[in-house]
Amino acid sequence: MPIHTLGRSPRAIAADLNRDGVPGPLGRDWSDTTIRGHTSRGTGIINNELYTGVMVWNRLRFIKDPSSGKRVSRLNPEEKWIRTDVPDLRIVDDVLWQAVRARQTELAKQFEATTIGVREARAKRMNGLRRPAFLPSGLLTCGCGGGKYAIIARDRYGCLHHYRKGKCDNGRTIRREVIEHRVLVGLTGKLVSPQAIGVAIQAYADETNQQNQERRQVAQVDRRALEKVERGIKGIMVAIEDGMYLPTMRTRLAELEAQKAEIVGRLAVVTAETPDVPFNVIEFYKAKVARLAVTLSEPAANDEAREDIRSLVGEVVLTPGNRRRGIEGVLRGDLMGILGVATGQRGSLWRRGITNAVAGPGFEPANG
Repeated sequence: MPIHTLGRSPRAIAADLNRDGVPGPLGRDWSDTTIRGHTSRGTGIINNELYTGVMVWNRLRFIKDPSSGKRVSRLNPEEKWIRTDVPDLRIVDDVLWQAVRARQTELAKQFEATTIGVREARAKRMNGLRRPAFLPSGLLTCGCGGGKYAIIARDRYGCLHHYRKGKCDNGRTIRREVIEHRVLVGLTGKLVSPQAIGVAIQAYADETNQQNQERRQVAQVDRRALEKVERGIKGIMVAIEDGMYLPTMRTRLAELEAQKAEIVGRLAVVTAETPDVPFNVIEFYKAKVARLAVTLSEPAANDEAREDIRSLVGEVVLTPGNRRRGIEGVLRGDLMGILGVATGQRGSLWRRGITNAVAGPGFEPANG
C-alpha cells in the first residue's frame, strides 16, 4: 500500500512483483486487477478491510441468472454488511488506509469521464448470452509470451500479459477494425488457396479412411467371433437334445451366451458416418465467406454471421513486426469449421473425423 500512495500504478506494482518472483494469491501471477480490485465490492489487495483488522460478512448475495442458468453475484447494500473486529489480523494502520482511500478518490475524479464512457460502451455491446462483443475476441494470442490479446483501450487490442501483468515485452497494439479486416482477408484469401485447402482435405480424408478401416477390421473380427460362439451354443443344444447332458454344459452355455451378448452389443453400436467432402467445397466456402463478410460490414450484423466467421478461425497469433509499430499475424484456420460452413453442416458432425486441424498460413503484416 505505501507504494500505491506514492503514485505507483497497480499495473507497475504487479509487473515488479512478477519480475521479482513474488507469488500472488493462490500462487498465481500478479495482475493490476489483483491489486486494484473493485472498490465498492471490497475486492483487491488495497480494498481488503481484513488488513485493518476488520472482517466483513454478507457483502454479496448470489442469484440464478434465468437467461443463462448460471449463478451470479450481486452486491448487498452496505447497511446489510456485517463487520467483526479481528485486531490480531491488522497489518495496516488507519493513516495508511485513509491515504489509499484519498488516492482512489483523487483518481476517480480525474478519470470520471473516461470511466463513464467505458462502462456505457461495455453495456451497449453486452447481451444476455455474453457472446463475444467483437469478431476477434478470444481468438488473438501473443506470439511472444502466449498471453491473450484483448481490448486494453478504446477499440485497441493489446497483450494482457504485458499490460496487466508486466510479464511480456510485447507492447504492440492493433485497432479492432484493422484486425477484423485482416482476419476476413485471411479467410477469403490465404486459407482458401487450392494448396491450403488441398492439404487440409487430404489430411481429413486420410484420417477418415484410417478410422473407417479400423472400424471395419474390428467389426470383421467380431463377426467371426460371433459365428464361433453361435456354433458352440448350437453344439451344446444339439447334445442336450440328444440326451447327452453334463453339469458342466450349463456353465459353458452361460459363458457362451454372455460372450454372444457382448459381441452383439458392440456390433449394434453403429457409428454415424462422417459426411463426404464435396468436390467443389472450395467454391462453396469462398461464396459463403464472401456473403458473411458483406453481412459483417453492415451496422446490424447478426450474431449468427459473426459466430460462423469465428468458427473458421483456430487462433490468430500476433507478434511485433520489423516496421515501427508493425504487427505480424498468422491466421490458423479450423478445418472442421471450414467444412461445416462450406456445406452448411455444423461442426459436431465433421469433428467425428478430425478433432483439430490447421488449414493454412495467415495474413500479411499489419500496422495498427
